[in-house]
Amino acid sequence: MKPKTKPGHRDKRASRTVRATASAATATGSFPIIGIGTSAGGLEALEHFLRHVPETGGMAFVIVQHLDPTRKGIMPELLQRTTGMKVIQVKDRTPVLPDCVYVIPPNKDMSILHGVLHLLEPASPRGLRLPIDFFLRSLAQDRQEHSIAVILSGMGSDGTLGLRAIKEKGGVVLVQDPATAKFDGMPRSAIDSGLADIVAPVDDLPERILGYLQRTPVGHTTEMVLGDKTRSALDKAIILLRTHTGHDFSLYKKNTFYRRIERRMGIHQINKIADYVRYLQENSQELDLLFKELLIGVTSFFRDPAGWEELRKKILPGLIAKLPDGHVLRAWVAGCSTGEEAYSLAMVFKEVMDKLKSRKKITLQVFATDLDKDAIDKARAGVYPENICADVPPAHMSRFFVKDEHGCRVTSEIRKLVTFATQSLIMDPPFTKLDFLSCRNLLIYLTPEMQKKLMPLFHYSLSPGGVLFLGSAETIGTFTDLFTPLNNKLRIFQRLQSPPRAEPIEFPSSFAPARPDGTGPLRPAKPNVSLQALADQLVLENFAPPAVLVNDKGNILYVSGRTGKYLEPAAGKANWNIFAMAREGLRYEVSNAFHKALEQKNPVAVQGLKVETNGGKQSVDITVQQLDQPEALRGLVMIVFTDVATPVEPPAWPRAAKAGKNPGHNAGREELARKYQQARQEAQTIREEMQTSQEGSSPEINLSPCL
Repeated sequence: MKPKTKPGHRDKRASRTVRATASAATATGSFPIIGIGTSAGGLEALEHFLRHVPETGGMAFVIVQHLDPTRKGIMPELLQRTTGMKVIQVKDRTPVLPDCVYVIPPNKDMSILHGVLHLLEPASPRGLRLPIDFFLRSLAQDRQEHSIAVILSGMGSDGTLGLRAIKEKGGVVLVQDPATAKFDGMPRSAIDSGLADIVAPVDDLPERILGYLQRTPVGHTTEMVLGDKTRSALDKAIILLRTHTGHDFSLYKKNTFYRRIERRMGIHQINKIADYVRYLQENSQELDLLFKELLIGVTSFFRDPAGWEELRKKILPGLIAKLPDGHVLRAWVAGCSTGEEAYSLAMVFKEVMDKLKSRKKITLQVFATDLDKDAIDKARAGVYPENICADVPPAHMSRFFVKDEHGCRVTSEIRKLVTFATQSLIMDPPFTKLDFLSCRNLLIYLTPEMQKKLMPLFHYSLSPGGVLFLGSAETIGTFTDLFTPLNNKLRIFQRLQSPPRAEPIEFPSSFAPARPDGTGPLRPAKPNVSLQALADQLVLENFAPPAVLVNDKGNILYVSGRTGKYLEPAAGKANWNIFAMAREGLRYEVSNAFHKALEQKNPVAVQGLKVETNGGKQSVDITVQQLDQPEALRGLVMIVFTDVATPVEPPAWPRAAKAGKNPGHNAGREELARKYQQARQEAQTIREEMQTSQEGSSPEINLSPCL
């Protein structure tokens, strides 16, 4: 429930609160430090901004602007006419004090360490410099969850990568409304990246900062002891999220979960968590925003460079050397966000293979997954802002990226190595038979209990000798019998061939409502059988085309008619998943049509497929449609199989030597057939891996109609 205070009436009250907090925190240097990034049109925006900042608000502002390196900076003199705060051009080792404005000098990069500003010579040539990103990243490291960043008018995308670091640490991002900016490139880049917490006209941004600080003062403890009422409110928020998104956040660390909620409360200026829970109940859009907030969708190319250098020089060459000729190196990047980690792995693999000049044909298949569908869509597009050059080596930029009107696009050579999919590490089955598994900076947000469940699961997913790559703050814990360090400092481990453990591996599974007595999942009661129901069943089995009803994961919920010609149980553990059960000749086509139907929301028909049966081949048409009606079946998918007459096989194409007329045409046809077969094999490899990923699951479904 948002407080209804008229704009402009909050400034004095909020500034008094912030000033009181700041006066007590100044001695420890924990007053608010706001980093401001701007370029073209920045002077006008800065003047508007500073006019609305209280002179004694207890805050400090550090301005980073693109400046002409050949001219003397006069920005401090210009801004001093606008504000009563002291405006200072930064010199090396300038300490930051409250109620002051600091301006970067020309031809310098600037960083902050323990509240002291340091100047550095620019490492990049003119035209490639990203001083805003450089400073905001250091601000995120220095101020952690107390970091605040503001993006004002400017061209280009400088600042976007710095905002990612701010968000990762739990800081807050404010962006000038592009409609009010003289140049909207930088504000739009920040907004399009999904990093902006508050978007407002420049005149309103100071008030929004004051309101946020009033609710979330700098200097409060990060490790909190949560009371019963707070925990109860958090549980209610988890229930609302689970109902709205289908994802369960009860296994996230409570303090992390609370800090993320506290940030949202500060943005909306809501003081009580109970009021925020009520606000969640009344606003589904806020549930979406909180969901995004909890996903921690922050990453970058070659994050933690030392780890990637180790992979490049030692780990991947050693792994590849042990693989047989023709092997497909299978890798899984769990929690891939917008794809930078997965593409980094593909680029390093290409680089290593080029240097090895091995005669062995080793190919790479990366499965990259994340809970955030929007992030996965961006990853599939493979388009990133030009300022990624701060993280990507120049040689990789020139080889693996092409520039277009949207930014820097990953080349098809790299994109085809990576398959992206939405997946919950906690709730969905894992990928298996892996040679490499990267799960970085995700485990730290999960409870210790969940981390203990995931380590045996990672061991199960990896083949013997496979490599596990964790984040800089993550470890294997007590599971030294499952993994041995290849480089403990860089968090790179190798899977051991361990004896079977006494404790069974707990495989993730979808949420199923518990029984009232807590003994297990509920199952639907069997309906009473009537004469009409039996007659309907007879008609469906003998006269209607066979069909199956599945959920959005492909798990079969209901079978109509005789489907044995098209589906068969997979070997091993019972698995009622359409992708695992589809017979040879249907697997890839069913999967492709299934995903198209989910995306397009329209029926998808595929004709003339040939399914292998015990007596030969049968031509089949399939229709896949996501259901909208009735309400009880909304979101489920119906797949219908229809037998058709097998067409007469055309005569074989005459050999070039016999025809003697157009050998070039025949060669082209053979090459086309070869490429088509290769594409089919690659698609089949992906499908088999997805099938394998289902083997650990045991979806709670009513199988009685299937039997």
